[in-house]
Amino acid sequence: MADNGEVTKPLRIGLTGGIASGKSTVADLFAAHGVAVIDTDVIARQLVEPGKPALDEIRFAFGSDVFDSDGRLDRRSLRELVFSDASRREQLESILHPRIRAETVAQSEAAGSPYQIIVVPLLVESPMRQFMDRILVVDCDEDTQLQRLLARDTEDESQARRIMAAQAGRTDRLAIADDVISNNDDLGSTRSQVDVLHSEYLSLAGG
Repeated sequence: MADNGEVTKPLRIGLTGGIASGKSTVADLFAAHGVAVIDTDVIARQLVEPGKPALDEIRFAFGSDVFDSDGRLDRRSLRELVFSDASRREQLESILHPRIRAETVAQSEAAGSPYQIIVVPLLVESPMRQFMDRILVVDCDEDTQLQRLLARDTEDESQARRIMAAQAGRTDRLAIADDVISNNDDLGSTRSQVDVLHSEYLSLAGG
């Protein structure tokens, strides 16, 4: 609470980066400092659990081919579909993004800690940018990003490149950054950069 009796909101740090750049690793390192982390990818997965309204909308829009035999969303099939057809990707985003934004705001308002890390992979393109006080970009070179994506998701290279191409480019991400963490090297280097920023963010938040 501020000295004048008003409730002060926490500093909101929007964490973004290309796919397989290491956003989750960096978010986990901030969480280890006791910082509240809100991950929109986690929210997105929760929104398509069985029984959720978004899942019914996806079934209506995309059909049963993107569901497995247990009635759960087949993420790989859906991903292959939306990253090969921009109009279908926009259709999926129209279903999920308003719900993700609403839940992100709700979690942010409920969370503690002097500052928050809000992970938004597509922050360059998102209206969620206006919700952030500061933007942190996790950066790595594109060859490293490609190799990590291939190792993590066992995509073939053409599919991996389509996914990368569908996102804002590295230059666009860096253009909106207030802070950058280079994640080309070892975990120790990344942790050191997080430690420095943690201290800076506490200072900015008055914590």
